[in-house]
Amino acid sequence: MYEVIIIGGGIAGCTASIYASRKRMKFLLIAREFGGQFVESGEILNYPGIVKTDGFEFNSMFEKQLEFNDVKPNTGEEVKKVEKSGEIFRVISDKNSYEAKTVIIATGSKPRKLNVPGESKYANKGVTYCSICDGPLFSGMDIAVIGGGNSALEGVDFTKDIAGKIYLVNIGKDFDAHEYLIEKVTSYKNVEIINEARTTEVVGDKTVTGLVYEKGGKKNRLDVRGIIVEIGRAPATTFLEGFLELDSHKHVVIDCHGRTSVKGIFAAGDCTSVHEYQYTIAAGQGCIALLKAARYMASKEWK
Repeated sequence: MYEVIIIGGGIAGCTASIYASRKRMKFLLIAREFGGQFVESGEILNYPGIVKTDGFEFNSMFEKQLEFNDVKPNTGEEVKKVEKSGEIFRVISDKNSYEAKTVIIATGSKPRKLNVPGESKYANKGVTYCSICDGPLFSGMDIAVIGGGNSALEGVDFTKDIAGKIYLVNIGKDFDAHEYLIEKVTSYKNVEIINEARTTEVVGDKTVTGLVYEKGGKKNRLDVRGIIVEIGRAPATTFLEGFLELDSHKHVVIDCHGRTSVKGIFAAGDCTSVHEYQYTIAAGQGCIALLKAARYMASKEWK
């Protein structure tokens, strides 16, 4: 019987496990793979206390920190189901079944991709999936932001004073975003909006040099140095459907304490309804989730 089982090996899950170890809790960290978004990150310039690093180095630092805190994650194991019986939770993976008094969901999410030629080749070489994380890398450059929802328009708003010219490439006829965002973005002089345009290819040399899109049956090319894809994220929460409350995007609904719709289960990081995909936020949420889980556990009378 564990006091807490933490599901997910990204920054939220790792942070929660470090705090669990320091509190001398009996805990288990389960992860299909260690690192989460670490392994897909290029340069990281916005994590407090670290001037500059990259995903590989950041991943290595976390591995060392887990080892220092005597955290031994169960990797290569995928959770298939979580059940509750009375006050006890059962976490069922593809390899085993475990029991715990509390559970923290930190399974993360992945950006939805265009799946076009050149996209994977130039990932972290001009193609990125986070305006806030990577927008500053394109200072003074012409870029394209792909998408027509809130995240795409927020990306344009964030980069408008950083990039040179911004092409907003939207596959739809209209934007599916808040009206105030549409009004702001359409007023910027350095933004050109291209609706009903389907991105078909990313081109480049060593790094991105352009984007090809199709509109009205014709192919066109934009000469850009950066491409920010903002077409949403897919959280790893399928195994929770019907058990926890999920929002319309399948993220776990939480309150400011990281509590979910089921008492005793907490959530943190990119899989949550906060919809802010930043390492610092995930780390903070992982810490909060563990501390609140510990308080919850301490308040119960266990048989």
